[in-house]
Amino acid sequence: MPSTGAPLASRFRPWWTGALLCALALACYWPALHGTPLWDDQAHLTTPELQSLAGLKRIWFELGATQQYYPLLHSAFWIEHRLWGDATFGYHLFNVLLHATAATLFVLILRRLSIPGATLAGLIFVVHPVSVESVAWISEQKNTLSLVLYLLAVLAYLRSDDDRSRTNARWWYLGATLLFVCALLCKSVTATLPAALLVLAWWRRGRLAWRVDVLPLLPWFAIALASGLFTAWVEHRFIIGAEFTQFDLTLVQRVLLASRMIWFYLGKLFWPAPLIFFYPRWDVASSPLVWSGCLLAVAAVTFALWRFRRTNRGPLAAWLFFVGSLFPALGFFNIYPFLFSYVADHFQYLACLGVIAGASAGFAPLLTAAPVPWRTLGWIFGGTAIATLAFLSHAQSRLYTDLDTLYRTTIARNPDSWIAHNNLGAHLLAQKSPASLAEAVTHFQTALRLKPDYVAAHYNLGKAYFEIPGHLADAVAEDETALRLRPNYPEAHNNLGNALALIPGRLADAVAHYEEALREKPGQSETYFNLGNALLKIPGRRSDAAVQFQTTVRLKPDHANAHNNLGLIWSETPGRTPDALVEFETAVRFQPDYAEAHYNLANTLQNIPGRLSDALAHYEMALRLQPNDADFHNNYGGVLLKVPGRSSDAIAQFETAVRLSPDYAKAHYNLAVALLRVPGRQRDARLHAESFARLWPDHAQARQFLATFEASLPPLKPISAER
Repeated sequence: MPSTGAPLASRFRPWWTGALLCALALACYWPALHGTPLWDDQAHLTTPELQSLAGLKRIWFELGATQQYYPLLHSAFWIEHRLWGDATFGYHLFNVLLHATAATLFVLILRRLSIPGATLAGLIFVVHPVSVESVAWISEQKNTLSLVLYLLAVLAYLRSDDDRSRTNARWWYLGATLLFVCALLCKSVTATLPAALLVLAWWRRGRLAWRVDVLPLLPWFAIALASGLFTAWVEHRFIIGAEFTQFDLTLVQRVLLASRMIWFYLGKLFWPAPLIFFYPRWDVASSPLVWSGCLLAVAAVTFALWRFRRTNRGPLAAWLFFVGSLFPALGFFNIYPFLFSYVADHFQYLACLGVIAGASAGFAPLLTAAPVPWRTLGWIFGGTAIATLAFLSHAQSRLYTDLDTLYRTTIARNPDSWIAHNNLGAHLLAQKSPASLAEAVTHFQTALRLKPDYVAAHYNLGKAYFEIPGHLADAVAEDETALRLRPNYPEAHNNLGNALALIPGRLADAVAHYEEALREKPGQSETYFNLGNALLKIPGRRSDAAVQFQTTVRLKPDHANAHNNLGLIWSETPGRTPDALVEFETAVRFQPDYAEAHYNLANTLQNIPGRLSDALAHYEMALRLQPNDADFHNNYGGVLLKVPGRSSDAIAQFETAVRLSPDYAKAHYNLAVALLRVPGRQRDARLHAESFARLWPDHAQARQFLATFEASLPPLKPISAER
């Protein structure tokens, strides 16, 4: 290859190149740095169940513990959570820095190979809009991190290939192998690396030697094959499951699909508009002439470049790298995103390096060796292209700031995207306002109109109906439909359990669905919690409920509701008051604004000698958080009666309780007791005693209390209503 790129490369030393690429990356992705989690980010980021050291062990040794089995990626997320918790800025910034690092390594590799236009290639890659999906979306750290490891492996392998010292070469080779394995543990698409290295070796030497080029890569091919097969099995077993039938394509259809995908990705590189988060899902059986034309075009280009190889091997090498790196996502293997679209921008994050390197190498002589007028024109064109791409990336990254913007933009560009309608509905559902719930239902119904067998939309529509008063039967129907379409859907079993638990006589069915959900997907803290709540309502099952709540807090130590419910069980169990106290205190520690836990803690403290003042403090906190709860006022008043000089405050609390809940029998009774102690308030006391007796006529204490008044007070005369 000619070395015309050397003068251009000499203008930018490695550190300056890295700094420039980093600055450009930050400029392009600045709008996304403060972006909120998108789509399945919450499933990729370290969940509470995995945030401990035991959770790190589960990441490596328990299939299904994470969204995908990429243990090194999820270990990185685990470390990042330790550093900045749930703050998304750190994740976004790290992803941008990884992207800039990958661009820098890309430049270093091209310079090592003396390929012209290395710096230009790095600039194009770092600002190209097709990278936005990989960089601005936290979940796609699998792309940025795996690419950094991939490129480091390439550098190490090139060192081993070029080093004349056998000992040094061996160490570089072992290092490259380790980096390759690490890349696979972040994303299996990097399994194409050994094939890419063979293409690179052929490009450098014009032929492949068995001992020098092929033999060292045989172990890598074996590792890559094992990784690919394992990933396919995991996706089928833990992600795709029952929806696997939607990938039923013949071999001919897969070949036609692959050819169209190649041209789609190539087109987006040279004309990156419009870029859509969810592209339309093509019908492979439609337009056979178009599909066949794509295949013939791929064959024609490959043949032409093969014939041109004697003049210049570079274009064919770039083409083979591009197509070969795309191969895992070209439809020959079933991967989950194919359920809603056969193409996605992040699929070509690695593959685009080949085209960018080839295009930059072809353009570089215009910047360095052409006559001055053409060279000036080339610099103007190149600078304009870089600036335009950077502007487009900056604009595109704005779409990744929040779910609402992303999905509404996607629907505007692809109105028939049923998954976008479903995901926007799920986002609106989480807001739980009447308006957002109504709009969510509309989007779920649109998704089901576009795809009637869409399991997730039935599931989400069931969740929405569950939140809307009067639609419990609709919620049950949607959950049952989801389970009919996918019987082993643990989340739908859990949701159906939630709905059935509210229907009289269906509690046992609810328990059965919770247990089925846990059989399908063990370790889900919220399902254990829901099961505990259901068991708590069944006579004789309190101890079983306690076990479920204990499991919940073991899996999710900061689950305040589970601590509170466990405290309630212990508070009613003889000899377990200290345990109840610990659980309530833990609940309010994890959730300081948890009014009910403060109230329960106060109820427990009031019976412990010397803790009355603490009980009053927690009652007051509960009332600040939830001032319209009659129970809180009633119990607070009962404790105030025990404090000398606070009877008037107690009366005020009881009066508030009966004002908030006029049919609250206990509050009427307590108010009558308190008023009976106040001179001149006996008549008022009797009124509340009579209200208590009216509301609770079969209570023995009511009759006894009224007898007290009969002995001491004349009967009350009815007051006529004024006209």
